[in-house]
Amino acid sequence: MEKRRLGRKGLSIAPLVLGGNVFGWTADKRTSFDLLDRFVDAGFNAIDTADGYSRWVPGHEGGESETIIGEWVKSRNARDKVVIITKVGSDMGQGKKDLSAAYIAKAVEASLKRLQIDAIDLYLSHWPDPDTPYEETLGAYQKLLREGKIKSIGASNLDADQLRAAIDVSETKDLPRYNVLQPGYNLYDRSEFEGKLRDLCISENIGVITYFGLAKGFLSGKYRSEADLGKSQRGDGIKQYLNPRGHRILAALDKVSAKHNARPAEVAIAWIIQRKGVTAPIASATSLEQLESLIRAAALKLDSNDVAELDQASA
Repeated sequence: MEKRRLGRKGLSIAPLVLGGNVFGWTADKRTSFDLLDRFVDAGFNAIDTADGYSRWVPGHEGGESETIIGEWVKSRNARDKVVIITKVGSDMGQGKKDLSAAYIAKAVEASLKRLQIDAIDLYLSHWPDPDTPYEETLGAYQKLLREGKIKSIGASNLDADQLRAAIDVSETKDLPRYNVLQPGYNLYDRSEFEGKLRDLCISENIGVITYFGLAKGFLSGKYRSEADLGKSQRGDGIKQYLNPRGHRILAALDKVSAKHNARPAEVAIAWIIQRKGVTAPIASATSLEQLESLIRAAALKLDSNDVAELDQASA
């Protein structure tokens, strides 16, 4: 399996990251173990989660995904086979997004315990925290890096100005800098990443792992009209894509999919994998069938005509 360098801190990952947001939610423990087994057996190595997964589920407290990953790593003796990515800063009961030094120091210990590991490979600030200066957050990470509890840091959901400001603080205060960015990005939702943010990541050699690769499921092709929205709990979130541009994108996906004997979702993921500035997309699965489709997507090579067709439809 081809490995790609993730930023400039020595991490290398296969061009697809397994999303752990479903573990302990729509994928129970047994299914999650099966998915993780198959993912690693197929040659992939990066797993993404967060302490807040899946706090949104009634009765959950957060940490459910990390707990399952930790149990899998221990039971399979798989620590050396995987790059573990998790995040901090979501509301875990404190009532706000929190990247204060005191909170990070507490949260990392909880994540390490749930994951049953000595060090987190990549620790991400999950959300911007306007109440905490970058200097304080990066200082907390510097301490954890020195203690060996984390190996690299990154951020999710920062825009170009925020990322630039964080880099500037790192340089002027001699603090560790964000090595990876996790933005939302897909064939429909392109504006958040393309442009200033992508240019900055490329110029600063920041690795990029993207989420929402299928636009909440819209790019799977299962949702063609409002009548289809009842097929999923995510239907209300998909309604926004049912417009002329969305239908053009689906038509282009259908055309390219037919050419490659692939599914629309596979083409949509392959498109991201081949985008300039992207290290790997994150994608989740709740069944082995879905995971096999993701594995095929990672092997699918789109030619210049395919890319032009998709780009024109999504312009």
